[in-house]
Amino acid sequence: MWHKQKNRDMALVLYENNESSGRLKCTIQQTGRLGFTDVTAKQLRLHEVDAVQFARDDQEKDALYLINDVSKSGPNAFKVCKAGMYYYVNTKHLFEELGLDFESNTIIFDLKREPKYKEMEVYKMIKRVLPRKKK
Repeated sequence: MWHKQKNRDMALVLYENNESSGRLKCTIQQTGRLGFTDVTAKQLRLHEVDAVQFARDDQEKDALYLINDVSKSGPNAFKVCKAGMYYYVNTKHLFEELGLDFESNTIIFDLKREPKYKEMEVYKMIKRVLPRKKK
C-alpha cells in the first residue's frame, strides 16, 4: 500500500497509485449491448479476455457484478466481442430479464473493484439512469 523512503533525518511515505488513469464505466447501448469505454477496456484487459460473467449478491438483490477473465466455454459466460476499436458484450436478453429500459434510457454503470473477492476479478456495477436524448 505504501513505501517509506528515508532522507537523512526524515522519512517520506509515498502512496502507491492503485487507481486506473480514468473512471471505469460501461453503457448499455440502445440495442442492449454493453459497451466499454477505451479506458475501461484497457483496465479490464478485454483484448486478452474471452468472456465475462454477471452476478448478483444474494444479500443485496439490486447489486449487479461483472466478473472478468473467465473462459468462454462456461455456460454462464458472455463472449467479449470487438467492433473496430470498441469492445462490447451481447447482454440484451440479460438486461431485458432484469427489467432495465435501455431503449428509453441511457444506463451507465460505474465499475468499482470489489476487494472482498480476492480469488476473482470482480467489479460492482453502480447504475446511473438518464433519459435518452431524442433525435
